Parts: sequence; structure tokens; C-alpha cells
Amino acid sequence: MKRVFLFLVTNIAVLLVLSVAASILIRVLGVEEIPGGLNLQSLIIFAAVIGFGGSFISLAMSKWMAKRATGAKVIEQPRNATEQWLFETVRRQAKQAGIGMPEVAVYEAPDINAFATGMRRDAALVAVSTGLLQSMDKDEAEAVLGHEITHVANGDMVTLALIQGVLNTFVIVLSRVIGYFVDRVLLKNDRGFGIGYFVTSIVAQIVLGILASMIVMWFSRQREFRADRGGAKLAGREKMIAALQRLKTMHEPAQLPEQLAAFGISSGQVGGWKRLFMSHPPLDERIAALQQSR
Repeated sequence: MKRVFLFLVTNIAVLLVLSVAASILIRVLGVEEIPGGLNLQSLIIFAAVIGFGGSFISLAMSKWMAKRATGAKVIEQPRNATEQWLFETVRRQAKQAGIGMPEVAVYEAPDINAFATGMRRDAALVAVSTGLLQSMDKDEAEAVLGHEITHVANGDMVTLALIQGVLNTFVIVLSRVIGYFVDRVLLKNDRGFGIGYFVTSIVAQIVLGILASMIVMWFSRQREFRADRGGAKLAGREKMIAALQRLKTMHEPAQLPEQLAAFGISSGQVGGWKRLFMSHPPLDERIAALQQSR
């Protein structure tokens, strides 16, 4: 519950910032200053710039942000047998997947988790927690690494950024259309854009943004199934199943910063309406999907 609450609060805060930025930029550039109505063509253009710009700036900064958020240390030269195994396993899997060698990093955390991020398939970052290295055997850890390498090979980070950009654009445009309707049609304001327009636009953007987040999380869950199949291909199906079963033994959800949660191996187990905001499917469903695959 706490994780979902934080997710919603974070997204609402981001949406408010986007809303204010969009309102200022659109007003300064005269997008809304046309007698009798909205300049939809200009509005769509600037909404796309803002919507896609935010997503891709975050993606471009994702490796730097991930290292700062988790304290991940990139392995420049393996210092022990574990780091050597980790480095060579990622190198082998990256070659199998047809991508460039990612940066390999380790971060201090007791939970079992790993993540991949980066703007390009050939310049990604794959990081694992010390908890994973201590709690999983090499077969299970190999499968987790295969899962993360598949995320990179499939371009999942870029795909989700594109989806988020499209949805951001629709949210910004549609919220202003709703605000315009309320201001002009319901409140009968015919002297520019009144307070009803601005208040309604912000409220609509928050509501639509939450709905958009549900759509992004749905896509994220589908790509987790694909990454599991990729991990099974790179490391072996039984190893991938064993890794997911090991994750089930955890009593606490794996904790990653919100911007990285969708690219971890697991995000904990929740049910009910909270499932709509899950970046990962329930582990039982993932295990069943692998057991049924051939």
C-alpha cells in the first residue's frame, strides 16, 4: 500500500509540474490566445514537445540517476571471483542477445533485485544488489541477469518512454480541451480563459495522468513476461523459474527508486485495485507462464 501511495503522490507531483510548465509555455507562445477558441494545432505540437521531452530527458539521465539513487558502483576491473563471474556472465549474455556490452554495477541493498536502464541498447547499465549475490546461487542469478539483458535487447526502456510520451501528450491536450469546455460552455465565460479553465485543466490533467499511469503499468507488465521468456532463453527455463520461485520467499517487497521500479526483476506482491499500478505481474503468474511455455 505504501509503495502504491508513493507512486501516486510522485505522479501527481510530476503532473502538477507539467501542468504549470505547459500552461506557462503555451500562454507565453500564444497557443491559447486566439479569439473564440483553442489553437489545437499549436497546442498539440507544444504538448508533444513537453510530453516527449520529459520522458526522453529522464531516459537520457537514467544511468546517472540510477547510480546516484542506488549508490551502484560500476565494475571497472573485477576485484574478486564474484565480480569476475558477474562481469563475464553479462558479457556472454550480451553477445548472445546481440547488444553491446553494458556497464555492470553492484549496489548495497539487502533485498534480492537487479535492474537495467539506459537510452541505448549498446550503452546500457545492468546492476545487481548485494542481497541478490548473497541470496541466490549462480544459476538463479544467471537467469536474473538474462532477464535484465532481455529488457535491454528488447529496447524496453525506450518503448516505455515512447508510450509515456504519447500519453503525456494526450493528457495535456485533452485536459485543456475539457477545461475549455467547462469554462466556455458550462460557466459561460466568453472573455478569454477564466479561472474555471485553469482549475479544470489541472484537475483533469491529474485524473487523466493517473489513468495514463495505469496504461503504462499494463505495458510494463506485458514486457516483464517477455523478459522472463528472454531470460529463460539465455539461461535456461528451469533456472528462470527457480529465480522467480526464490523471489517468492522474500517477506518484504524489493525496494527500488520509483523511476527504476519498472526495470527491476520484481516489485513485490499486491492485489486488488493496487494491481493496476503494478509494474510487474504477480510472481505466480510469471512462473505459470514459463511453465506453460515450450
